[in-house]
Amino acid sequence: MTLSRRGFLAALPAAVRPEGLHGQGRQARPNVVVILTDDQGWGDLSLHGNSNLATPRIDSIGREGAQFERFFVCAVCAPTRAEFLTGRYHPRGGVRGVSTGQERLNPEEHTIAQTFRAAGYATGAFGKWHNGSQAPYHPNFRGFEEFYGFTSGHWAHYFDTEMDHNGQFVNGQGYITDDLTNRAMTFITKNRARPFFCYLPLNAPHSPMQVPDAYYRKFARLEPALRATDPAQEDVGMTRAALAMVENLDWNVGRLLDRLKELRLDQDTIVVFFCDNGPNSWRWNGGMKGRKGTVDEGGVRSPLLLRWPRRIGGGRVVRQIAGAIDLLPTLAALAGIPVGSRQPLDGVSLTPLLAGPAPEWPDRMLFSHWNKRISVRTQQYRLDADGRLFDMENDPGQRHDVADEAPEQARRLREAGAAWGREMLPLVGRDDRPFPVGYARLTYLPARDGLAAGGIRRSNTAPNSSYFTNWTRTTDRIFWNVEVVTAGAYEAVLHYTAPAAGSVVELSCGAARLESTVPRAHDPAPLGAREDRHDRGTESYAKEFARWPLGVITLPAGPNALSLRALRVAGGAVAEVRYLVLTRRDG
Repeated sequence: MTLSRRGFLAALPAAVRPEGLHGQGRQARPNVVVILTDDQGWGDLSLHGNSNLATPRIDSIGREGAQFERFFVCAVCAPTRAEFLTGRYHPRGGVRGVSTGQERLNPEEHTIAQTFRAAGYATGAFGKWHNGSQAPYHPNFRGFEEFYGFTSGHWAHYFDTEMDHNGQFVNGQGYITDDLTNRAMTFITKNRARPFFCYLPLNAPHSPMQVPDAYYRKFARLEPALRATDPAQEDVGMTRAALAMVENLDWNVGRLLDRLKELRLDQDTIVVFFCDNGPNSWRWNGGMKGRKGTVDEGGVRSPLLLRWPRRIGGGRVVRQIAGAIDLLPTLAALAGIPVGSRQPLDGVSLTPLLAGPAPEWPDRMLFSHWNKRISVRTQQYRLDADGRLFDMENDPGQRHDVADEAPEQARRLREAGAAWGREMLPLVGRDDRPFPVGYARLTYLPARDGLAAGGIRRSNTAPNSSYFTNWTRTTDRIFWNVEVVTAGAYEAVLHYTAPAAGSVVELSCGAARLESTVPRAHDPAPLGAREDRHDRGTESYAKEFARWPLGVITLPAGPNALSLRALRVAGGAVAEVRYLVLTRRDG
């Protein structure tokens, strides 16, 4: 049942009801700023005891508000983002993975942005989206009026890089974390006279490990005092770069907090800080087992810091377990607005835990899933993906299996995990959803979402932020499985590099055909090696891709394969391909 606004307000604890806020009469509801960092993990904060770095501004959110001791997200990026956006476990929304379209959040899922926008909030997102690129998956179609950032799960270069601004590519300015924060602050300033919901999913310290000199100098020769549980696993060079990136994050969080204070919005703004998964390398993480990509404690435990000076006293520590699925119902309840979801939520409102002395709070189970491995967490226990039981209160490092000592607990959690798996695992099977074309006037089809045959390969072993290369033969193919929503004429443009002009390519879709010749050689050097602070391994570098207008093609409605092949090869190779861009010719 969906409660009315009056019903929501009546259900809130008195200490956190929004009535009576904003003594100057500016508005009746709090603003909301949600900061999500990428691959940071629980341990990369001085608040949690990490003396290798200093994060005073991030720490201040928890010290001046509430800290959640046991907050859990997913093992990797896109699933966590989906759970935050919907209040539901990620398989329910179609999110199966992190690339090749598996990261897409089903259009019928109702997002937190749609909830706040329906209540009259200005909504903006600035950073790494990672839940779908084409409309209707794009953030502008998921409740965000303003978007600036990138929709992929990975970006190859962090300085003056290409960004998506409301569906159009533009040139970013400066270091990416600074740039995204600047955009968020501009949004806040512009909307200071009305309630706003600002989502800032920053992409640090995700690789590639790039950070300005001013932050890296401190760590360039650091010998960390605190190390990974097994120091032999730690790559200290990676640790140094990650710590520098986190200190830059802290500076940017501080700038945003200062802007709220300058605008006299700080008392009436809820600020939330959390991370999307465990750390992206073996480094100090409080002795927990696991890192990014695992469903052990260290892979899924995140900070959760929440500040609302007008209503939540500082220094509150919440010991009850909670998860990313709880943020939508919690923030909606704090703002006094109904949850607009048409589907039942898995998360619960945490507002009673913020209201005063710890209430009676029933024990619950939180489920973590990645790559068909399931872990179950209660307040005291964690059942790992191999069926072992750990007493997390007495053994936070998961070293001693207590299944034989607590057989009833082991049985209960195993049964619960199996039941959850029976419901969820069928939802994370093969992803055969086509990519929509023509839902909006402009459709970007990145190499990440395409397939190749013959000798063509990706520039990166991970599809995110990759491009197609080694296109040398007329038998090679690049294709996208698409669903043309609106039939008609489309202008087609290829983002390409090529060693020589003269190769002839054919773009086809069903019976439709279009031929075009590479107009000019364009073979730029890769970008990014100079800025790297650590070897990026198999990750590819960025390039400046040129635009090649292929012409106009008439696309039939329905599912089809949109295919590229070479009819003639000049100069030993046809082209490298980053995007195929289709613009519907309305009228």
